[in-house]
Amino acid sequence: MRNAFAAEITRLAAADQRIVLLSADIGNRLFDPYKAQQGERFFNCGVAEANMIGMAAGLALCGLRPVAYTITPFVTTRCLEQIRVDVAFQNLPVTIVGVGSGLSYAALNATHHSCEDVAMMRALPNMSILCPGDAVEVRPALRAALAHPGPVYIRLGKKNEPLVHDPEHEPELELGRGLVLSQGDRVMILGSGVMLPAAVDAARRLTTDGIATGVVSMHTVKPLDTALLAELFASVALVVTLEEHSVVGGLGGAVAEWLSDQEPQRARLLRIGSPDAFFREAGDQGYARQRLGLTADAVVARITRRLEQIR
Repeated sequence: MRNAFAAEITRLAAADQRIVLLSADIGNRLFDPYKAQQGERFFNCGVAEANMIGMAAGLALCGLRPVAYTITPFVTTRCLEQIRVDVAFQNLPVTIVGVGSGLSYAALNATHHSCEDVAMMRALPNMSILCPGDAVEVRPALRAALAHPGPVYIRLGKKNEPLVHDPEHEPELELGRGLVLSQGDRVMILGSGVMLPAAVDAARRLTTDGIATGVVSMHTVKPLDTALLAELFASVALVVTLEEHSVVGGLGGAVAEWLSDQEPQRARLLRIGSPDAFFREAGDQGYARQRLGLTADAVVARITRRLEQIR
């Protein structure tokens, strides 16, 4: 995902002189092509993420389109006050990009985990949140963010994530509109961010087993595609949210909040994400997913059990 981001922002910056890239001492070689073309519009802000957000706000006030990029917990948790006051309060067109989200840096332990970032950012007025599902979705997500008149948070994985889309057929991505990848009349899985490939895999297995299951890339967590939610909850037995984020405050929380304000629906809701607890074990992302029930196998088992309960 980070390579797709670097390539796309380099391409976009060549056509739009307002784009400025800020980095907090990360991605230096990654952005070499960008710096070779637009060196005067690249700032390495060092390990000073709060200052980076303040700089981005100032650049936006000058009519530029700043993009602030670094590892997710350091660009969200560490400088939440600056995001809230400098960016969201003033409704500035700053794009905040967190790389290595969720459990991407699981081996580096809790300081580098980010399973609360969507919850924090979602609570901020004016903030929109994009969670592209693969490297192909990163490109239109970045374009949508830079076209938006207010602040946007983009949540990325790290590298080597499986592709869901054909790179030669980039999907149309609109902020606030879910992307239906396949239809199912029994179950619909709303995959968010890096869990989208697992959602597709789980849906394929369930359908093969006779449980017709479809998938939506819920690339936008805020604003929610409530029209699509209303359609899905009226037409299937089970709607599942799947994310590499806490079950508290992420996509699952957002859908549950929406659902609580509706009349009783046909479908039930199943939220699958990391638990409301710190992950204290050591291991890579695959190990962490295995332990937390975020593999396709675990998703299939959870959905199967839930369907048995609601028959």
